[in-house]
Amino acid sequence: MYLVKTPDLLKRMFSTQVWSLPGNEKNIYLTFDDGPTPNITNRALDYLKDFDAKATFFLIGKNAEQNPEMVERIADEGHRIGNHTFNHLNGWYTRNTSYVRNILECDQLLHTRLFRPPYGKITTSQTRLMARRFDIIMWDVLSGDFDRDLSREQCLQNVIENTTAGSIVVFHDSVKAFDRMNFALPRMLEHFSKLGYSFKAIPQLQEAIA
Repeated sequence: MYLVKTPDLLKRMFSTQVWSLPGNEKNIYLTFDDGPTPNITNRALDYLKDFDAKATFFLIGKNAEQNPEMVERIADEGHRIGNHTFNHLNGWYTRNTSYVRNILECDQLLHTRLFRPPYGKITTSQTRLMARRFDIIMWDVLSGDFDRDLSREQCLQNVIENTTAGSIVVFHDSVKAFDRMNFALPRMLEHFSKLGYSFKAIPQLQEAIA
């Protein structure tokens, strides 16, 4: 069970985390979790390039270590890189010391201020610890591309029906999500581009507030 659209109440309850960005301009903030993945991350990058779109890639450290050329391409093409832990840890089931150590191991590779907890699961104490060093980025719209029971068409509808100016939208550049992401991403880019939207990488929190 997951929520496609993050309720405003949840955003207010966990206001130290970033769920969306100011919507005064027609900007959408695409994000990709769990990469980089051979052939799949490159496909996402190709689609983004076709629409002159920028995005933020929350990378798993072990995947980044194994695929440095893809990390380099993400950066070279003007996208932003985020930390997604070294081993895709679930914060709810990980001791704070192990969780922080794993994130810092990833940071030694990626050197980024942006962090997204895998599964969106992070405890209050972990949030306090990580907020000292990172901007904790959550989301406004979850595409559901990771859901094997979801059709490609419904994945696209999830995004089109729920995305508004300032939305942070989650896709996954993973093997499990590929079929749905590969269908929904280019159609979503085309749809919102025709409506005059731009696709931006997530700025650092200080920039977002300014």
